[in-house]
Parts: sequence; C-alpha cells; structure tokens
Amino acid sequence: MCGIWALFGSDECLSVQCTCAMKIAHRGPDAFRFENVNGFTSCCFGFHRLAIVDQLHGMQPLRIKKFPYLWLCYNGEIYNHHTLKKQFDFDYQTKMDGEILLHLYDRFGIKEMASLLDGVFAFILLDTANRKVHIGRDTYGVRPMFKLLTDDGFLAVCSEAKGLIDITHSMATKAQIEPFLPGHFEVFDLQPSGKVKSVQLAPFHCCTQEPAHAVYDPAERLAPEKLPYPLQTFSIGAQDTPEVLAARQPPIVCLRPGGVLNRSLSAGFDPDAVKSNIRLLFESAVRKRLMAHRRIGCLLSGGLDSSLVSAMLMKLAAEEKLPYRLQTFSIGAEDSPDVLAARKVAAHIGSEHHEVNFSAEEGIQAVEDVIFHLETYDITTIRASTYDITTIRASVGMYLVSKYIREKTDSVVIFSGEGSDELTQGYLYFHKAAAAEDSVRLLKELYLFDALRADRTTAAHGVNVSLLQEGVEKHLLRDAFKGLNLIPEEILWRRKEAFSDGVMSVKKSWYTCLQEHLESVVNDDQLEKAPKTFPHNPPKTKEAYYFRQVFERRYPDRAQWLPHYWMPRWLKASDPSARTLAIYTPDKDQGAGGGGSESQSGFNGSTLLSVEQK
Repeated sequence: MCGIWALFGSDECLSVQCTCAMKIAHRGPDAFRFENVNGFTSCCFGFHRLAIVDQLHGMQPLRIKKFPYLWLCYNGEIYNHHTLKKQFDFDYQTKMDGEILLHLYDRFGIKEMASLLDGVFAFILLDTANRKVHIGRDTYGVRPMFKLLTDDGFLAVCSEAKGLIDITHSMATKAQIEPFLPGHFEVFDLQPSGKVKSVQLAPFHCCTQEPAHAVYDPAERLAPEKLPYPLQTFSIGAQDTPEVLAARQPPIVCLRPGGVLNRSLSAGFDPDAVKSNIRLLFESAVRKRLMAHRRIGCLLSGGLDSSLVSAMLMKLAAEEKLPYRLQTFSIGAEDSPDVLAARKVAAHIGSEHHEVNFSAEEGIQAVEDVIFHLETYDITTIRASTYDITTIRASVGMYLVSKYIREKTDSVVIFSGEGSDELTQGYLYFHKAAAAEDSVRLLKELYLFDALRADRTTAAHGVNVSLLQEGVEKHLLRDAFKGLNLIPEEILWRRKEAFSDGVMSVKKSWYTCLQEHLESVVNDDQLEKAPKTFPHNPPKTKEAYYFRQVFERRYPDRAQWLPHYWMPRWLKASDPSARTLAIYTPDKDQGAGGGGSESQSGFNGSTLLSVEQK
C-alpha cells in the first residue's frame, strides 16, 4: 500500500498544492517524494511509500534509463511480474514489480498492458514523448483512486479523496471529485500548458470475463493438459443472460442461485475433479502473494476463510523455509466466539498467535476516525469496519487490529481470507435470492463498500490490503479440504455469524452496545426530519443519521460519493445487519457456527487479502 498523487495543468503554485498530498501520508510511512515534470512546470507527482519490494530502487515516480520519457506512479502489487518478464524477455533495471508496466506499455500499449496484469493496482503513467497521460485501476477497485477534472483541463489524481478536496483551481464552478471506475483506463492528451483533454475512457476487463493474463498463469495452464480429467468451465447467471449464452460450449456446469449446481447441461461432471481444482487454485492464490521482502503474518478470525488461508500459509512458509514463525492476529472480547475459534485454529497450525481485545466503548470512540479514513457514511462499511478480520465487515475492529499490528509487531505483510460471498452468494440474505445477477452487481460495487473499507481502515495505520477474487461455492470449498487436517473439522464447517456476535462478549454484542449509545446521540425529531436535512440518501435509522452527521462535518457537500447504501435486495430492510434476518441465530445460541460478519456485506471465501504495513 502506497499513496499516489499527481497534478497536470495546475494554475496554483505547486508548492502550495503539494500540502494537499500530505493528507494521505499515512498510506506510505517509509518515505515521500514530490517531483516536477521536466518541460511541464504546471505538472508534478507526489508519492508516499511503503517499502515492500526492492527497498533500494523502489521510490516513485518510477523511471528507468530504457524509457526516459515514461513516468510511473502506482499503488499495488503485480503478482505475475516475474512470469511476464520471462514470457516476453524483458530487460529489467530494478526488482520492482511495477516496472513490468513500463515494458508492457512500450510493447503493447495501454489497454493490453492493463489487461495482462494479475494483481491489484491503481496507476498514473505519463508519456512525455507522445504527450499522453494514462490512469487505470484494477478490475475490482481494490486499490483506490480518485480524480478531479475541471472544464478547462486541470487534472488531479489521488489515492484518497481527502488529498483533492482542498486543491485550488481557476474555474468558478466547483470541480467534482469522483472515484475512478474499476477495470477501466483513461487516456488524456497533454497540452503544452500542462492541461489535459480526455480522449479515451474504456474498460480493459470485467468480472464476468476471463482475464487476458490467464493464458500465462501456471495454475491455469495445468488444467487442460496435465490434469487427469477434462477441463470444466463455469458460468454464473440466469440461463438467458448474454454472459451465460456466450460461454455455453458443452460440457458446462451452470452455478444457479443458492449455490445449486445445475447438471442438466453438463456431461461427465466430476465433483472430485472440481474439488481438486479448488485446492490447486487456492494454494496457487496463497503462493503467488509470497512476493514481499518483509515479514508476513495472517489475520485469523476463526472463520472458514482466514483459517484456511492461515493454515495454507503455514504450509507454504515451511516449504519456502521462511526464517521466522508465522504470526496470526485475532480481535474481540476475550470470551467472544471468534476469538475462541481463532485460538483453536492457531493451536492446531502452530502459529505465534496474538489476541487484540477491544471493548464496545473503544469501538464507539473510534467511529469518527474511521469515517474520516473511509470517506463514506454507509452503515455496513462503518459498522463493519469496526472489525471483522476474515471479512472486513467491521471497519472499527479492522482499524484497531491494524493499529496493533503496526505498533506492537514486526509483521509487515499480513494475509487474510477475503472475497467470495459476492461471487457465490454467501450472505445469509441470499436465501431470498431471485436471480444470480446480484452476485455480479456486488462484485462490480466492491470498490464502493468492501474493498473501500479493507483499504482505508488498514491504510490509516500504514497497512496495505490487496484483494483478488478466487471464490468458490462454500460447500465445495469446505468439502475440498475435508479430511485433510489442515484446520479443525469444526472450524471447516463453522457457519458464518454476524460480526457483532462473533467478536464481542457472549453477554452483550457490539451491535447492541452501539444502538444503545446512539439513542442518546440522535433524537426522534432529528430522524423524522432526515429527508429534508439530507435529501440524498436520507438516513432511516439513528445509527445511519449519526454516521451521516460525522461525514458531513468532515466532508461537507460530498454526499454524492456514495450513490446508495449497501442493503440486501429482495427484502424489506432498513438495516443491513445479518442480525435483522429471521433465519439468523447467534453462534452462542446454536453451537458451532458463525464465521464472523457484522453485516451481510463483506468478503468470505477463498479470495485472499494480503496486508502490508510498516
């Protein structure tokens, strides 16, 4: 995780504008740099670095002798940079994973460059030879990026919106600050004045498509040629959607709502082959993230996903002969179900386990800081951000555990299990699901909710989060690892639980404590007048009203950053918590269960989250 910032065509003195870039200094605690662009006095780059790979040559903007006209600022991790370097015989000058962008751009152009990257990233690439500025963002928007573009062509780009809100410009009208669309790139013509003109905005990948880099991925290449069974393809959606129709080349297995496999279209479907593929891809997903030059650890909630990732990480760490013992981290009250489950998993895999205890009062005190870092007032994103290690459904707890890791340990790269509830309909509310298309919607909106809180709550403490969708249906995931003794069997089949019950004492949940506090903060009259006070996304609960109040104090007149609240579809709901569902029963009431989640949104699956911190 790093912080990137750039201006093109500034009318204000750059030394004044650069003070805005210091608002994202928390993203890169190791070093920072501001650099003007030769020949364009109104343009500059700002960079805050978290040193993970190539500590000697890793400062940005990244420039190399072979391409003196290219300037690159990027935030992210490119997992397949070694593979692509070897595939295309590129001559590297550094050990930076991001150098691959320069070589790919020179050979293939911007669209092909972006499509070949396996990783999480946001980039600003300046080509002074051709007078072009390029910006782009990964498919799911795991790495954040905002842009400000005025009518007269002044462009400002930053990892977080807070680095742009005080930027000055000559236009009389207020400039909009918008999140850059995931899976897209944009090309600007660079004028002699430093101002720009957008000439192309286009997608390079969508979550319903196979990525272009898959042809070079070692794990994918194994399936059709070396596995002892035919390659099986999967599509998700209603039978007549364009994506499913385009992909329908028998044999096919169609994943239907609720995780039921429709075998009527399949020929020779082999469950054992599918489970073998799951194990292969899961291990590959963990392995390719072992690219950092700093100590690694793992978040461990005691839920299915973080437990599997922790166990797999221990296995691979032993194979790689890492010179230290893996550290795992859990957070919650001492007698909470998640903490007890995490303790059991840590003992089983033999990690150096750390338990971070936090009270409801500490969580409440952290809410305002969390909203400042999140730059949103979404209920789920904030409440969840208060903590859920496996799923990042609680921003406060994630914020607190990141603070502990930064201050109390020497782990730098932190793994966790993230991301397939959106893909495989893993939320409890999906028992009412009417169509599979909602999974696609959730994936496309990750950058507004789950990916946003995963990045911001950790970045607040110089901790880096990277996500990659590698999700599979939960029963298949569980069954794939059954009987292998990778994690305890009761954890393997543990049902997911609302975050508030998972991390807090069995005596009183975080959800209950928060609601009681808000009764004294927001009165009934304020809530009744909410539609007039806040016309856009009016809050419907006292909790939502309080979050909105705090947001407006920090970011006045920026409510449009959130297009809508995260809320279950197909249900009449005003609160996104899983606790409000009739089918929900806390872990303490039904024995083994709950994999940790305050809200019904968030990540859960074989998707991986890697976190890097100073």
